[in-house]
Amino acid sequence: MMFADLIDQEDLLGQLKALGFDVPSGATAEQACECAVRGLNDVRANSLRTLVKQMYTSSATILPAVRQAIDKQLLPALAQYQQSRSA
Repeated sequence: MMFADLIDQEDLLGQLKALGFDVPSGATAEQACECAVRGLNDVRANSLRTLVKQMYTSSATILPAVRQAIDKQLLPALAQYQQSRSA
């Protein structure tokens, strides 16, 4: 039996924690993303950009709740941070 690589909520939480983000255990994907974008600075923003790029370009399937959290929380916050840095 073949198993596809999946990126689920636990994977997202684990990756964010591995990058040093303070994410509570048991948080939803949306809550984890909210925590990750609090107090963005250059280092945190770069870490998040790299993480999102790796997730979106990998062959793994991102579960819908995780993709939605990234699209609704991480990407807009990163775009807003980038705009504020270039203004």
